[in-house]
Amino acid sequence: MLIKTKKSYQLSEQQVTDEAIYHARRKVLKQLGFLGAGSLLAQSANASPLDFFSSKSAEVFQRQALNFKQAEKSTEILTPEAKVTSHNNFYEFGTAKGDPVENAQSFKVNPWQLSISGEVDKPYTLGYDDLFKSFSLEERIYRLRCVEAWSMVVPWVGFSLADLIKKAAPNSRAKYVAFETLYDPEQMPGQKSRRIGGGVQYPYVEGLRIDEAMNPLTLMSVGLYGKTLPAQNGAPIRLVVPWKYGFKSIKSIVSIKLVEQQPPTTWNRLADHEYGFYANVNPDVDHPRWSQASERRITTGGLFARNRIETLPFNGYGEEVAQMYKNMDLRKYY
Repeated sequence: MLIKTKKSYQLSEQQVTDEAIYHARRKVLKQLGFLGAGSLLAQSANASPLDFFSSKSAEVFQRQALNFKQAEKSTEILTPEAKVTSHNNFYEFGTAKGDPVENAQSFKVNPWQLSISGEVDKPYTLGYDDLFKSFSLEERIYRLRCVEAWSMVVPWVGFSLADLIKKAAPNSRAKYVAFETLYDPEQMPGQKSRRIGGGVQYPYVEGLRIDEAMNPLTLMSVGLYGKTLPAQNGAPIRLVVPWKYGFKSIKSIVSIKLVEQQPPTTWNRLADHEYGFYANVNPDVDHPRWSQASERRITTGGLFARNRIETLPFNGYGEEVAQMYKNMDLRKYY
């Protein structure tokens, strides 16, 4: 008999949802064939946020979401979907938290091309439909910690970045993975205007060490809350690295390139004294302008809701990732 032991980093739906709601939601998903069936994902030009469900099922799902436990009963409650999709950092669509949801609604995600290239033996390109068909999709509930000291708990849908990289057959020179966001100033007003885009050099770029990229936790997300990603959350595909600050989670990715040297990253390039290449969540290393010892968990309350919690090393995922940084000075390599 196989007994599977749950890792400490794993958040189950039982932890973040009332048990009755958990079972009802799983029943809805199973009836729709969603669990383990990535073929149900949308393939339309601009996927609707309800495209994984019939309208009736979507209403049931939304009604269940409204019944989550109150935040004071658990720090691991799922962040309400409305908060996840309206409180965003995506400077390509504006620097205010509400700008992306307002400015990204006409963003076109189909056709789309994601290239995997560089130090690989089998470079390839994925089209829009391939993002949903090429790899086994699963739902993962992860904490998301922003360097601005707020956090969420999000049910992502996606596949392991490791699977995508293995398909390209990386060679021995592949030491890092470089990511690049779509550059399209006509669709992304922040790329056209320094005032709107916060003075960031575009296109947005990010990078991981190859072992970080191959870690089982590292996720390529194509959805959240059982639906395709909204444009403001990085449609059609984004990176999720749950033990790192959120700015590492590059959105609307068009290029993944395996390289030999450490690649440039947008925020490190803009302010290297504030945003390091590694960006591991470390409550003992303050941002130059604020403490990182605690965070404001975004729940059902407003901006000043008292949802302050202690920040965990590696955002609570240390058991699975800390060994990658053994003998590294994490104050120097921040």
